[in-house]
Amino acid sequence: MKRRGHFTKNPIKFLCIVVSIACTFVLCFSVLKLNEVPQRTENVIGLKLKINRIDGGSVEGIGKFGEIVIGMLPQDLGFTLFLPSEKAFERDLGLKFGENENENDTYAILTRVLGFSAVPRRIYADNVQFGKEIDYDSVSGYTMYISKDSDGMLIVNRIASQMVDLRRGKIVVHVMDGVIMDSEFEQSVRPEDD
Repeated sequence: MKRRGHFTKNPIKFLCIVVSIACTFVLCFSVLKLNEVPQRTENVIGLKLKINRIDGGSVEGIGKFGEIVIGMLPQDLGFTLFLPSEKAFERDLGLKFGENENENDTYAILTRVLGFSAVPRRIYADNVQFGKEIDYDSVSGYTMYISKDSDGMLIVNRIASQMVDLRRGKIVVHVMDGVIMDSEFEQSVRPEDD
């Protein structure tokens, strides 16, 4: 008479089957990327929703300069970008899209902004505890001090965020109400009307 449950008699077979099933689930979930919700601007009843993603399109506040800066980063590596808003580019750097005489100078400024505002790791707003300050070095080596206010928005080197946790691929983007930069760069790019 044959007994059922022959897998329980051989623990190696049982373990191999359990590990295979677990690996299959992990593979399916990573391929499907279940943590990324497809982009929609309307819910079922037709109300407009605030989107916290920038995959495949632009979000208000990012602007053309922001899109250029985001495009400079490799899309397949995990980065966090504390991106100045469109108004901050104009106010703090004197940049207006289509109105700058020298494109090379504009590209050089955007490259420097990227160096000061990109961190080679993903930092979400939930990673920062209220009342605590963490610090990371940017790509250029500039130290960024990150904290969170009571509204859940991030404060980086005394500059408040406007939007947090936007994503493009593996890049996390936080739109800031100012430009993160050192004092030397700030002196060199100060708009003439200051």
